[in-house]
Amino acid sequence: MSRPLVAVVGRPNVGKSTLFNRLIGHRVAIVEDTPGITRDRLYHTVEWTGKTFTVIDTGGIILNETDPLAVQVRAQAEIAMEEAEVIIFVVDAMDGMTSTDQDIANVLRAAPRPVIVVVNKADNPRLLQDAAEFYGLGLGDINTISAAHGHGIADLLDKVVSLFPVEFDQEDTDSDAIKLSIIGRPNVGKSSLMNAILGEERVIVSPIPGTTRDSIDTPFEWDGQELLLIDTAGIRRSGKIQGTVEFYMVMRAKSALERSNVGMLVIDGSVGVMDGDKRVAGMAQDAGRACIIVVNKWDLVDPNVKKAHGHRQRADRDKMEKFTEKFRKDCPFLAYAPLVFASATENFSINAAVDTAITASQNHSHRIPTGELNRLIRDATERRPLMDHGRTFKVYFATMPRVHPPTVLIFCNDAEMLHFSYERYLENQLRKTYPLEGTPIRIQARKAMNKDRERN
Repeated sequence: MSRPLVAVVGRPNVGKSTLFNRLIGHRVAIVEDTPGITRDRLYHTVEWTGKTFTVIDTGGIILNETDPLAVQVRAQAEIAMEEAEVIIFVVDAMDGMTSTDQDIANVLRAAPRPVIVVVNKADNPRLLQDAAEFYGLGLGDINTISAAHGHGIADLLDKVVSLFPVEFDQEDTDSDAIKLSIIGRPNVGKSSLMNAILGEERVIVSPIPGTTRDSIDTPFEWDGQELLLIDTAGIRRSGKIQGTVEFYMVMRAKSALERSNVGMLVIDGSVGVMDGDKRVAGMAQDAGRACIIVVNKWDLVDPNVKKAHGHRQRADRDKMEKFTEKFRKDCPFLAYAPLVFASATENFSINAAVDTAITASQNHSHRIPTGELNRLIRDATERRPLMDHGRTFKVYFATMPRVHPPTVLIFCNDAEMLHFSYERYLENQLRKTYPLEGTPIRIQARKAMNKDRERN
């Protein structure tokens, strides 16, 4: 099941980011006394009483502001409110009820989802008593808290999880399935690809960006392997949130990647690699998920892939190689991600795309035996030593503490000597030997305080 979303909204400087940090348990959002510090939405996973949800921090809302930046911040908050199952409306006990609070309350009153009024900064008995004026917002009961000191947070979380729709209480029956998220900028053919994979019109397909409004999870079986396909929206109601296409795309792609094993990044081959493609590609890398690149609409680039008298002509390999070279240049951080050239409308290479995604998922969980890993690292460092001002980088022991993605921990004489170029060299040696195509590799160095102890 998709995790429920909880949006934290309110006017500037009421303590939304402080509350966000308190809910997630550590500092992520920047907290300053200056209004407007938070501009983009932040999201993070929270677990409370056995229930997991995603909380979204938004910028301060100023409804009548015409400044372009303020308009963008307000639009992002509106998007978060549309997506959320529960809205936390934060007000400031020290400032009292303001006209902006009342304006925001008027908007929230029409929202088809629960709204929790949270009176923040209620740090003393007088402020607790004065908080009663916020009943005048007409949004029901109020909840007094101090985000800075943690007062009232447990009660607030209890109320939040009690308001989740019933469907989020259902158990995830697809826990053993490989989860494939179809991500990409709007109108690259994500829904068409999903329909081609499933062999049916599962989702609406239209050339108009924004046809897909919500993520759609579809379980299916592929050659005996259980899969869960996650289709993501490009934009929502483009007329209403004009100018926020990229913001919404980023939010949906992040949410999908968080729940998936493999990100299938869809690119429109007929227009090439765009800035939006690069942004989503960067998110796939940062998320640590396995990733493949599906270059869709290849029939518009190479007509040979279209059906000709019931048969397909041979695809133009030179065009594929040139596109691959261009993609590697634009997105060098995804050098490990294989490219699959496909056409959803012509049903070209759809099987190859799914098979490649399954292989990437398997590689994402590949674990290298400790003995083999140490031999490989030792041979690589002896073949090409790392020197810095006469000192040699020495590796005493290496292990793989986790997978998803495969992570190598190196105990060495000086962790700061491991330059990113040498880290890339070690990564390349691993990829030459083991099946790691489609998955990122994390290499971490730690100074060995006692090399004999670390070896043991």
